[in-house]
Amino acid sequence: MEFFKIQKDIPFMKNALAFNLVSFITFVAAVFFLFSRGLHLSVEFTGGTLMEVAYSQPVDVNQVRDTIGKLGLNDVQVQNFGSTRDVLIRMPALRGQTSAQQSEQVLAALKAAEPTVELRRTEFVGPQVGDELAVDGLKALGFVVLGIMVYLAFRFEWKFSVAAIIANLHDVIIILGFFAFFQWEFSLPVLAAVLAVLGYSVNESVVIFDRIRENFRRYRKMNTREIIDNAITATISRTIITHGSTQLMVLAMLFFGGPTLHYFALALTIGICFGIYSSVFVAAAIAMWLGIEREDLIKPIAKDGVVDEDPNDPNAGARI
Repeated sequence: MEFFKIQKDIPFMKNALAFNLVSFITFVAAVFFLFSRGLHLSVEFTGGTLMEVAYSQPVDVNQVRDTIGKLGLNDVQVQNFGSTRDVLIRMPALRGQTSAQQSEQVLAALKAAEPTVELRRTEFVGPQVGDELAVDGLKALGFVVLGIMVYLAFRFEWKFSVAAIIANLHDVIIILGFFAFFQWEFSLPVLAAVLAVLGYSVNESVVIFDRIRENFRRYRKMNTREIIDNAITATISRTIITHGSTQLMVLAMLFFGGPTLHYFALALTIGICFGIYSSVFVAAAIAMWLGIEREDLIKPIAKDGVVDEDPNDPNAGARI
């Protein structure tokens, strides 16, 4: 399915160096902010107090959030839990105040606004739990990266594998850089969004790489730059349809999903935009600079001492 078909190839690789310089500067800035400011970790990572309260009738979580906000507590997560009458509250640990004191203070404020509110449970999530979650998250990210490298190395060629991993890590670091620069809260849903972006970005790279391999078989007289430009141009319509529809759904979560889904959707939005950019101007360009060529993807087959061409090549036997 195509919305449009571009007749003339767009010379993407002609400006690849300039775009990659921009990518490099952005990447370095993201790394700088990660080290200088660090991530603003949520309760899941830092530890804190978790409260579950119940109301006699459905309650608006925004009103609950405003009531707690008047106490001067920052970075408090409020969401419905099970039903519109049950509310789950997560609060970061405060110095000089125990978990019990913090929960009593919040409950008193909630009762002042609605006397029927009841405390169902209160728990303290210690920093040790937060450390374990952080380590498990890094392990998950490492396994994803390793799996992508192995898949691309077998599916295509090691040059494509290296190019795709650099592009994907580029996306991840830039997302983290945004969160570090603006000090947005980094929670488990955001970590899930980062992992989703990895898979989403590599999917776009695989589509382009597959078209590049097909073009090497089909167009014998084109050089590598022309092959890549043609592959990217030919997949533009598919990219717009796929990423456009996905972004519409993510924007719906961003604007109408409330505070619970806000940063999750924000991370996905940044990842989708930079995922498209990196697949075209980072992954494809790096593969070109690594010297990808037809012989890397289409191996000749020896028959009785004579080197023949790939039997799957529709132009096998043709001469330039």
